[in-house]
Amino acid sequence: MPEHHRGDSGAIDVHQHLWLDEFVDRLRARSHTPYLRGWTLHTDGEPPYDVDEKAHDVATRIASDEEAGVTAACLSLSAPLGIESLRRPEAQPLIDVWHHGVRGLPGHFRAWVSTPAEDADIVGVSQLLSDERFIGLQVPATDLLTPLAWERKAQLLLAAELAGKPVFVHPGPEPRQALARSLPAWWAPVVGYTAQLQAAWWGWIAIGGRALFPRLKLVFAAGAGSAPVLFERHALRGGHRTAVDPDVYVDTSGTGERALEAVVRVLGIDALVLGSDSPYAEPLEEFLGEAATHAVRVTNPRRLLRPEPLRLGGEREWVAAS
Repeated sequence: MPEHHRGDSGAIDVHQHLWLDEFVDRLRARSHTPYLRGWTLHTDGEPPYDVDEKAHDVATRIASDEEAGVTAACLSLSAPLGIESLRRPEAQPLIDVWHHGVRGLPGHFRAWVSTPAEDADIVGVSQLLSDERFIGLQVPATDLLTPLAWERKAQLLLAAELAGKPVFVHPGPEPRQALARSLPAWWAPVVGYTAQLQAAWWGWIAIGGRALFPRLKLVFAAGAGSAPVLFERHALRGGHRTAVDPDVYVDTSGTGERALEAVVRVLGIDALVLGSDSPYAEPLEEFLGEAATHAVRVTNPRRLLRPEPLRLGGEREWVAAS
């Protein structure tokens, strides 16, 4: 790693995954997807996956982050598992266990709030968002695939906006396909996840999300599936010209330098935040020189995660990032 990054103690990784013991036990106790058998994960729409047990050790993760110059890591419940998509009586206990585990972690970690897609507990979500341990709300992209889907999440989005905390759009579960055995293991993350993120991005554009939620911050995983790069096709096919939105971000996870450069040419460097998807990849070390690297790893994540709660009178209350 470049030497100047070792001294870059302010780096914030907005996208990591860490499975804690009780959560793992709950997955092993399940008899239908998603479930674990030992450390082999079974889900509906993807082939069995052998999880690296050591990758989910807390001390190991902190040491790895410190080596990468990351001093704060934001954990996401792995939405492709499909837990949020389960019926609420089944989903909520698993999500509660995950939230409980996060609260017991060292201060190095923060987390995104998750909630069942069915009959979400808005009051409970708002209470979690008031806890400084939780930096925002995660919504699977599979719940946001159309403009109408965004409308259906209006109460959740409003809860995040009122709390002054961002919404993280993460790929959701891939559906079971009839001929899935003919697909390579990389198909879901390369094709399925990307298509989900693109649909969610354009759903937000199509509904005019900024007019509906003027103060809501969004961050899309994996460069939003490179959806911003399609702005020219959007215009050619009858879309209205859209300005760059300073409160919409994309993270660096699962995306290479050339793809990130293309996204930055459309959105600008201020929209890009460090998100590694650890333990499945390493944090971005360097991008377009020292100044841009510092923006992506430090400045932009801090701006994204800075709480901006609304007072009842509608005035914005600015709170400095810790």
